[in-house]
Amino acid sequence: MSAFAALSTANYKASVRDKTTVFFTFAFPLIFLVVFGLIFRGQQVEGSGRNYIDYIAPGVLSWGVANAALFGIAFTLMQWRNDDILRLIRMTPTRVTSVLGARYTGALGVGLVQAVLFVGVALLPVFGLTLAGSWPLAVPVLLLGVTAFLSIGVVVGSRTNTPEAVAAVANSIMVPMAFLSGSFLPLTMMPDWLQNISRVLPLRYMNDGISAALTGDGDLVTIGVNSAALAGFTVVFGLLAVKTFRWSNNS
Repeated sequence: MSAFAALSTANYKASVRDKTTVFFTFAFPLIFLVVFGLIFRGQQVEGSGRNYIDYIAPGVLSWGVANAALFGIAFTLMQWRNDDILRLIRMTPTRVTSVLGARYTGALGVGLVQAVLFVGVALLPVFGLTLAGSWPLAVPVLLLGVTAFLSIGVVVGSRTNTPEAVAAVANSIMVPMAFLSGSFLPLTMMPDWLQNISRVLPLRYMNDGISAALTGDGDLVTIGVNSAALAGFTVVFGLLAVKTFRWSNNS
């Protein structure tokens, strides 16, 4: 078995054993979808003609997937470094690309499962999400979003040394971004200066791209522009991740 396959298998087994992590990864974001979906059931976003579920489902999905990608890699890198696992891996023939690649594959798998679960629930008659014919294009946007937030998570995990620090930094990134990027509230409800701030946040482009694909709220150009923006964020934070990555707390 290759190093990549062994690490991927180990990551999977460790993930499914931790029931708390499984719950918060899948059920916790889904609670937001159910709550908001029931509160605004049958209502439309003022002035847009869109049903609230068409707006909420892509936003909550994007936030949940991005949250899982960032937190997952950040906590793992911090813990592995504190336990000297990374240092031990460095002393073996295993390459860092195998280590990060195994986590990346796991994050993509989690993101796809989350997407299927969220969309499946939103399609229930009680919520009434209607998929556009372009819905398959949500998959590449989703994968690009996972990649971008995984890159951010590597930076967070490389610069923090305790679980408390990871949680504080990651929440400081994800909670404001959720509201400023339009995951829970329409951007049109915000003042212009906040809408301008949202243009430098990757979650906005993930929201907009997935929404355009799932609900038809945008064309191929919209999906392409948002995908390109996510690719750009991946490059920027990927380079920063390479610069900040540490094998041990002493390096």
